[in-house]
Amino acid sequence: MRTFQALTGPKASPWLVKTVGALVAVVGVTLESARRRERIEFDTALLSFGSAAALCAVDVRYALTGRIAKTYLADGAAQALVLAEWIRVVCQQTSAFSSGE
Repeated sequence: MRTFQALTGPKASPWLVKTVGALVAVVGVTLESARRRERIEFDTALLSFGSAAALCAVDVRYALTGRIAKTYLADGAAQALVLAEWIRVVCQQTSAFSSGE
């Protein structure tokens, strides 16, 4: 917690930081499990896209308004890369489907 706060600033509710961290870890383990099986179902893709979109939106909004440290913009950028990759994959699959591949 000390290292995290050194990077992001003091936290009034450490329990909330730990709760969000635990939830993000569960999402990460779930996505890694699907990747290892090489089987990404719609609900898994939705979990990945939705959690990346939510985290990105929160990071950007609150970092730009000064509510949280600008350090969170780096996480927002990482989440944006996840979103961009999902968009690329969906566009690629849509193109392949429409061309009959």
